[in-house]
Amino acid sequence: MTLEILTPEKKIFSGDVYGVQLPGIDGLFEVLNKHAPLVSALGKGNLKILKDKSTNENYTIQGGFVEVLSNKATVLVEGAILL
Repeated sequence: MTLEILTPEKKIFSGDVYGVQLPGIDGLFEVLNKHAPLVSALGKGNLKILKDKSTNENYTIQGGFVEVLSNKATVLVEGAILL
């Protein structure tokens, strides 16, 4: 699956990943390969990029939105800090 994380200032991440864990407004959820189409609001919290089954990268985000369509997840956030 392809993942893009964008802020108003710059592109934070772009690449192929195993999946991504996101802080939804009602709790955490995970998007994996071939997920059904989805649009969701995101709250403050930890965004975890699952690069493969054993490697990940974490960001703290300030809220935003995610769109999943055609095996691509696009995350639009106000701000992101690499942990």
